[in-house]
Amino acid sequence: MLNDKIRIVSLIPSGTEIAATLGLQDKIVGRSHECDYPPEISHLPICTQSRLDINASSNDIYNELHNLLQSSLSIYKIKVDILEKLQPTHILTQDQCHVSAVTLPEINKAVNQLTHSSPYIISLKPKTLRDVWADIEKVGNIFGVDSVKILENLESRVKICHRRLQGLSTPELPRVVCIQWTEPLMVGANWIPELVKLAGGQSLFSLLSKSNTHVTWETLLASNPDVIIFMLYGFDLQRNHEEAEIFTHRQEWHKLHAFQSGRVFVTNGNSYFNRPGPRLVDSVEILAEILHPDIFNYGYKGVGWETV
Repeated sequence: MLNDKIRIVSLIPSGTEIAATLGLQDKIVGRSHECDYPPEISHLPICTQSRLDINASSNDIYNELHNLLQSSLSIYKIKVDILEKLQPTHILTQDQCHVSAVTLPEINKAVNQLTHSSPYIISLKPKTLRDVWADIEKVGNIFGVDSVKILENLESRVKICHRRLQGLSTPELPRVVCIQWTEPLMVGANWIPELVKLAGGQSLFSLLSKSNTHVTWETLLASNPDVIIFMLYGFDLQRNHEEAEIFTHRQEWHKLHAFQSGRVFVTNGNSYFNRPGPRLVDSVEILAEILHPDIFNYGYKGVGWETV
């Protein structure tokens, strides 16, 4: 039985999703401004805020981000007063990327200002799918929750998907570019190429467990991919549509094989793909639908992805 005194503040969306999947949803007392899943946590106090204007253009966001980092300023601000009131016993965070969420040093600094609690900090740092499984197990162990069946279910879904692709020849595995930012142009990395491979594709430019890679417009044109997928960080389906439109105004775009064959797609990058938690399995299934529609129909179209 879980300790009634457990009070979790999650400052990273993937951490919130992991905790909820482990049955710890009722133990979460606070969240970050980006934590929006599961919907039942939406009423919880928000403990962070961003210095970035997410409604600005992708180029303006990037420049603003660059200026903040150059000035040694944190992108996110922790609301220490709210944290003090919540008196958490545990804080879920990450130590992977200073752009995607509040950094570990910032949290340590905030915790040192607390007078009524001394929470245990759980920091996640996934770069591959295996790392995500390890994080789920790690959080489960800390709170005394058995994660075996949960992990078995997630892994079995991935295996079922990948197994249905066995026997396809290399020419049947489309060459894929996953765009995670438009201005400047960046392609997904870390776990993204792994997801593409599991879904029956060949990921161009992206390197497993590495940071997002800058790619020139000329390089993208020269690669002439079979499939282009927009999955911009923090952007939902509609915003990814808007970002994709930026490319359609370029004359060279219409010469790409992906465009001519109708294989340019947008996804909900905010809910899937960019959150290293349980829904990365959904992301594999979304990719499988996109890359091999003759084999898969999970029902994500219109919610997780759409054709441009």
